[in-house]
Amino acid sequence: MEWEFALLDWIQKHLRGDVMDWMMSAATFLGNGGWFWIALTLLGFIPQRTRKYAHVAALALLLHLIFCNFVLKPLIARIRPFHIQAVELLIREPSDFSFPSGHTQAAFSVATAVCMWRRKYGIPALILAAVVAFSRMYLYVHYPTDVFAGIFFGVGFAFIGLWISNRLFRSKPWDGCAGPGGTS
Repeated sequence: MEWEFALLDWIQKHLRGDVMDWMMSAATFLGNGGWFWIALTLLGFIPQRTRKYAHVAALALLLHLIFCNFVLKPLIARIRPFHIQAVELLIREPSDFSFPSGHTQAAFSVATAVCMWRRKYGIPALILAAVVAFSRMYLYVHYPTDVFAGIFFGVGFAFIGLWISNRLFRSKPWDGCAGPGGTS
């Protein structure tokens, strides 16, 4: 855990500034309650060509909610870094446990689903997910291993969501959709 505090402290010492404070607070806002990623998923159900990614993203977010928020966080019960090191928070103090990062996981779940659908949109989504993930360390609310686990589970749940989606929807309600299982 020593190296994790060293990295968080390095970020605070070398990257902290007014512009970065604003940008990282804005980036982390996108993950609050998963609202942005849920909205992006729900919007995907509207046009037929994006339904495949929407199914995959919705399944990934559901797996994230069940496995990480209801099982892992309470089971591991990792205290957040700002409780151990006194740091002035720029955002409201999170009330749940630290491991894994839910913001990161939701972001990478949906961004990976978008990337599976169409790389043209997936690459910017993955970059945004990476900024959200970094913001959690910048804001001192997650350890690096929380963020790495969030990336791992987010990407993994997107692939599991694709697998489940392909088995549940053999009739292909997303015919005409680009990406795995669809046509473009």
